[in-house]
Amino acid sequence: MNGYKYLFKNIGLLTLSSFATKILVFFLVPLYTNILTTTEYGTYDLFNTTIGVLIPILTLNIQESVMRFSLEKKYSRNAIITIGAKYLLISNIIVIIGLEINSIFNISILVKQYAIFFFLMYVTQSMSGIIISYIRGIDKIAELSVSSVIASFVTIGLNIVFLAVFKWGLMGYFLANIVGPFFQCIYLIIKANVIKNINFHNNFNAEKKAMLSYCKPMIANGVAWWVNNTSDRYIVIFFCGLAENGVYSVASKIPSILNIFQSIFNQAWTLSAVRDFDPEDKNGFFANTYKAYNCMMVILCSFIIMFDKILAKCLYANDFYIAWKYVPWLTIAGVFGAMSGYIGGFFSAVKDSRIFASSSIVGAISNIILNLILTPYIGALGAAIATAVCYVEVWIFRYIQSKKYIKLRINIFRDIVTYVLICIQATIIYVKSNYIYLLQCVLFVVIIILYADDIKKIINKCTNKIRCKYKTKK
Repeated sequence: MNGYKYLFKNIGLLTLSSFATKILVFFLVPLYTNILTTTEYGTYDLFNTTIGVLIPILTLNIQESVMRFSLEKKYSRNAIITIGAKYLLISNIIVIIGLEINSIFNISILVKQYAIFFFLMYVTQSMSGIIISYIRGIDKIAELSVSSVIASFVTIGLNIVFLAVFKWGLMGYFLANIVGPFFQCIYLIIKANVIKNINFHNNFNAEKKAMLSYCKPMIANGVAWWVNNTSDRYIVIFFCGLAENGVYSVASKIPSILNIFQSIFNQAWTLSAVRDFDPEDKNGFFANTYKAYNCMMVILCSFIIMFDKILAKCLYANDFYIAWKYVPWLTIAGVFGAMSGYIGGFFSAVKDSRIFASSSIVGAISNIILNLILTPYIGALGAAIATAVCYVEVWIFRYIQSKKYIKLRINIFRDIVTYVLICIQATIIYVKSNYIYLLQCVLFVVIIILYADDIKKIINKCTNKIRCKYKTKK
């Protein structure tokens, strides 16, 4: 199977699962914003954000090694999943101890009040991270797609029942988003015979040493990536309050349109980058996929910014509407996060996990500094701008470092011009004028023209693919 065929196959399977997971959840945003208050939504987001940083620290980010080492047949699957399970259990025991200490000393009243939900969220998310990484590593993408669809319908159904029917509010929102992913884990554990492969009686010392050597630098990367993604929520809470954090966090729902494509592509891309890595890129596979991916992400970003206020009117109810102000910069952050993730595939291929860490740390430091400077003066908008800037830095750092490993022949000057144009779009959206939409349309058309050649290649590639399948069927 050639590189394009393998990549497109995985993208197709992951699209099936992500459509159910992301698109359907996206259309539930009006339900959340109508039923939950900004403070309740901010509370859930705070818990979710905190768990996001605890997982890579407490599990030593072992899920990264689980996926990377599962891709190589020379490593025992029993060893990989057993080592992952050991660190999963240890991390959950640490969380139980931490919650008990909090209960005794009342360090956080909010965590004490919802301690059981905090623990269940951690159990589900940490287990999900390792199981899904293992399933991806052993190339069972079809099973992963089916499990994602099941989890999506369970989560969505329970959200509707718990929020709209039973009126359980924040408690119902917690439960629905815990049970759905848990169902996915159980399904994958059964389909991949995970329990059968776990052997706690064997230490697997050689495999553990190799896996820890790879994943330890990824702890710093995981924490730094968390800082880039979500630390701004804490700064928004500190300077603006929990309710404003609820508004800021819901602002990410429109950029999640972009994240759908990013998550689908990046999951499939890491597998292809490891499998088909070629430092010389003789057949242009890596350059062509980079150009196509970048083209689609920038155009989609420009489109989202152009229709930001209209989308906000449709999705955000009541006090949440003001979230439109933060969407443009969070969407731009999504573009550079996506391209950083693409380049990260090269580092996974050569097992250079240190560059992941160093690039993310550079962005994290910048993010915190800019957040502390901007947020006190312009509120949550400052946090959104800081997030976008830090992702630009990560992309630049990784792009420069990637030249050590691969010759990527792309039109970087043209790309920089389009990046400037989407930043102009993001800036002028705050200007009150009847001509702003016209100017937005003009900038969008200019971006389309700049990427005209890449768009033609994408269309031709897809058309040829469809023709080949049609001829095969005949």
